[in-house]
Amino acid sequence: MTMRVAATFILGLTLLAGPAAAQMESREGIALQNQILQLRQEMEQALRGRGAAPPMAGPSMAPPMTGSANDLVARLLDRVNVLEEEVRRLRGRTDVLENQNTRLREDLEKLQGDMEFRFSQQGAPAAAPPAAAPARPSAPAPAAAEPAARPPRTPERALQEGQTALARRDFATAEAAAREVIASRAAPQQVAAQLLLAEALSGRRDHANAAIAYNEAYVRARTGPRAPEALLGLANSFTALNSRREACDTLNDLRSQFPNLRPPLSEQAAAARQRAGCR
Repeated sequence: MTMRVAATFILGLTLLAGPAAAQMESREGIALQNQILQLRQEMEQALRGRGAAPPMAGPSMAPPMTGSANDLVARLLDRVNVLEEEVRRLRGRTDVLENQNTRLREDLEKLQGDMEFRFSQQGAPAAAPPAAAPARPSAPAPAAAEPAARPPRTPERALQEGQTALARRDFATAEAAAREVIASRAAPQQVAAQLLLAEALSGRRDHANAAIAYNEAYVRARTGPRAPEALLGLANSFTALNSRREACDTLNDLRSQFPNLRPPLSEQAAAARQRAGCR
C-alpha cells in the first residue's frame, strides 16, 4: 500500500491499543509543525540573502524582489500551506479515531457481557427434584432420556452460518459469527472471519469499522488468495467515507500488486475506480 494509506490504517489498527493512536498522531503533527517552522526559516534566509525583507514586514518597508526570489517565496509558501493542511487533517483524524475507539470498546464490552451470560446459562446446574414420600416398591419406570447438550460450533460452522446470514442480509447475525471466530483465534479462519466482519459492517453502513476489518484481513494475508478482495473492499469503504484519494491509492496498489485479476474481481475493481473518480 502507499505511504498515505499505510499511515492511515496503522492509526486505525491501533484503536485496540487505546491511547497509542493519539500518540502516533501527536508525533506526526509535531513532525509536520517542525517542518513548517524549518520552511519559514529557510524562506526568511532566502529573502535576506536576496536583499528582500521577511514576509512579516510591511509592504512599504520591503524592497522590490527579483523574479527568482518571488518564485522561491511562492514555492516555499505552497509547501507551508500543504503542511499546515496536513496538520489540520491529522487533528481531524485523531478525533475520528478516538470516537471509533470509544465505540469499539463499548461493542467489545457488550460482546463480553453477552458471552458471559450465555456461558452462565449453559453451565447452570439443573434443579434437584423434590424428595418423594416413601411408597410401596413397584417396578421401576424407564428413565427419560436426558437431552444431549449441544456441542459448541466449530469455527468452520460459525463461518458457514455467518455467510448464510449475510446472504439473507441478517448483518447482525453475520457480524456475531465473525467476531466469534476472531475471538477463538483459529488461525486458518482469521482472514475469512475478518472479511465476513467487514462485509457485515458494510451492510450496516458502518464503513469506518468495515475499512479497519478489510485492512486487518489484508495485513494477515498480503499475498494470499483473498488479499485482492480485502484491498477492493478497503477501497470501497474509503469511497463510502468520501476519502477518494485514499480509495484511488488503494486501487492503484491493487493494480500493481495483482495485475492479473480474474473476473469478477477485475470488473469490480474497474467499477470501483469509476465510482472513486480515479484517473
